[in-house]
Amino acid sequence: MTSLPQVAPRIAKLTALSIGVALLATACGGSSTPTSTGSASAAAAGIACPAPSATGSATTAAGAGGSVPASTTTTPTPLKIGSLLPTTGSLAFLGPPEIAGVNLGIKEINDAGGVLGKPVEVIHRDSGDTKTDIATQSTTALLGSGVSAVVGAASSGVSKTVINQITGAGVIQFSPANTSPDFTTWDDKGLYWRTAPSDVLQGKVLGNYMATCGAQTVGMIVLNDAYGTGLAKNVKSSFEAAGGKVVAEELFNEGDSQFSSQVDKVIAAKPDAIALITFDQAKSIVPLMTGKGIKPTQMFLVDGNMSDYSKDFQAGTLKGAQGTIPGTFAKDDFKKKLLAIDPALKDYSYAGESYDAVNLIALASEAAKSTKGTDIAAQLKAVSETGDKCNDFPSCVTLLRNGKDIDYDGQSGPVTFSEAGDPTEAYIGIYEFQDDNKYTPAKEEFGKL
Repeated sequence: MTSLPQVAPRIAKLTALSIGVALLATACGGSSTPTSTGSASAAAAGIACPAPSATGSATTAAGAGGSVPASTTTTPTPLKIGSLLPTTGSLAFLGPPEIAGVNLGIKEINDAGGVLGKPVEVIHRDSGDTKTDIATQSTTALLGSGVSAVVGAASSGVSKTVINQITGAGVIQFSPANTSPDFTTWDDKGLYWRTAPSDVLQGKVLGNYMATCGAQTVGMIVLNDAYGTGLAKNVKSSFEAAGGKVVAEELFNEGDSQFSSQVDKVIAAKPDAIALITFDQAKSIVPLMTGKGIKPTQMFLVDGNMSDYSKDFQAGTLKGAQGTIPGTFAKDDFKKKLLAIDPALKDYSYAGESYDAVNLIALASEAAKSTKGTDIAAQLKAVSETGDKCNDFPSCVTLLRNGKDIDYDGQSGPVTFSEAGDPTEAYIGIYEFQDDNKYTPAKEEFGKL
């Protein structure tokens, strides 16, 4: 059993981040008074994270209500949206909530009469992962079907394999989960958009959070792809700016199945905390670490591996481990709507971002009075900012058809796009695993880019 150094919990030296991260107990700025269900401290590792405050179960603000006025412009070509989301591969666990979010958005749009007088059509295709060329085949099929926009992929690495194919065809690529900073400067002809914030934000939040938990040293096990190395870079810079030191950073490649070498090297460095920046490889890595004396309260996960592990590990294996997922917590009313779409849902990661992507595409199509991809893209920024606030298709399209400018704020939080198609403000949720190896909301942090 590896014994890690005792470190007294300390207040982290949080720097004034250029992105302006505002630390909040909850999205609504709730009390910081610890609750009786606060995080357990790992005294042996010097980790004592701030206890979560009650997050409540707030509901989303109601829409405009009443009947939706008919569109004054009709289209001969119905809006057709494709999805390129994972049903196989290392991110397959993210597929169900994302697909449910897409389908819920489509249902609400069509229940309100559709876009420009016609029902919206949706076509789903598997993205797979970077070990296969499923995404390329699926993209070819979607483009051949005449879609105006593609919602996906979830993986930044997968999106890099198809972004030129999609945008080169004059079609919008709209990812609900890509977080690689590389897309901010990609030559995408103005056709790449996303509702998930860049890992510049998630990385800074996670790095600072580990410091607030008292960690002075961190080890990292990192997937060697655009997502993993990009996120690790921002975690490291944030943690070191807060006064900490990264004492080990071990990489592995997609498709690897053995991780003993990486685990041994990280543990040998005796870090206070360990950041796992992986996809479902965490299923193999976590048992290796706990088998060598690492406490779950020393582990910090990320959106790529935040999943329901109740069927993978013995009870208590992850109790007290924490992790980050971009976006605000899914509210109870939204969860109920998603469960009506897919009763088998176990978590809700990126469901809000997927729902928002569909709504924004539909609203931009209405604003453009066109179902052509390039016309829709030209209106996406406008419907996300500076106007009457609204948060679902019926209320927003009612405003548009009455000649109003709209500012769509969705289930994933406020959505205001930059010229590059990135959200300029977002929440990062922090979650904690319970004895059943499922995670629950702990707190949210808000930041602007």
